[in-house]
Amino acid sequence: MSRVVKILAIDGGGFRGVYSAHLLKRIEEEFGVDWREDFALLAGTSTGSIIAASLAIGKSPSEVLSMYSKHGFDIFRKPFGLRLGLFESKYPDSELRHVLNNFFGDSKLGDIETPLIIPATDIGNGCVHVFKSTYHNEFFRDKDVRLADAVLASCSAPTYFPPMLLPGEQPYLLADGGLWANSPSLVAAIDAKRRLGAELEDLRILSIGTGKARQFYPIKLFKKCGLFGWGIVSKWGRQKFIRMLLNLQSETANNMLGLLLQQDQILRLNFESDTDLPLDNPGEFDDLVTRADREFTHRSSKIKAFFQEGNR
Repeated sequence: MSRVVKILAIDGGGFRGVYSAHLLKRIEEEFGVDWREDFALLAGTSTGSIIAASLAIGKSPSEVLSMYSKHGFDIFRKPFGLRLGLFESKYPDSELRHVLNNFFGDSKLGDIETPLIIPATDIGNGCVHVFKSTYHNEFFRDKDVRLADAVLASCSAPTYFPPMLLPGEQPYLLADGGLWANSPSLVAAIDAKRRLGAELEDLRILSIGTGKARQFYPIKLFKKCGLFGWGIVSKWGRQKFIRMLLNLQSETANNMLGLLLQQDQILRLNFESDTDLPLDNPGEFDDLVTRADREFTHRSSKIKAFFQEGNR
């Protein structure tokens, strides 16, 4: 009999990770889930990497949720003083770095037994960079990388935070993994097949989003300003443009995964909003928790069926 191989994949989305963390908290409490035992692979991008990494070292979704609540306003606090550059980062990464260092301590990827994937982007070489725990004998590059550093790199969203220079003999200049894998579900599925020896038909993927608001640029705006009046600073809107890219990447990854697997192999939990969903608004904490509660309530039968099917 074939085995069921469960994967947990958590999207990026800044402070909207509150939604993901609370949803996982409800799932854990209701169904008694042990994330390290019940899942063969954990994957998370950007804010999703905070959650996935936490679960991989035995922390609970409640602890992650408490961290968001306690430190959100400090992490997303604009610095005082004159802003000189049009394209400079909106926030310094000092507080985020401090919080992650305290939260993850000295844990290194080589210390983690649970298969863990954290996508980042190597902007110094113009390519992808995927952090992995040492769950395969071919993985040796990241064994001495601090978990806090890997997560910080994955969270370094362009225009929001500066890139992160990973220390080491061969340093890497890294940014948010959401630029190419905001939803890490497809990356995780491929790695489960390649590295864990799983068959595609045995995969069961729990994919957790962080909300989706449609970002678009009205044609009438383009007609009004014309070709020469259009520009990054004046009309693209740098944060809006980044959010649109992240949405498109998540949607593409999950659509492609749906072409590889059967519909009943994937449980996607997410919500849509008809208003904007900033990545950096800690004031939305209660609303995000409420949305997660609603999703859990309306999808509880599907969630229950997911955890009743087979084992790890």
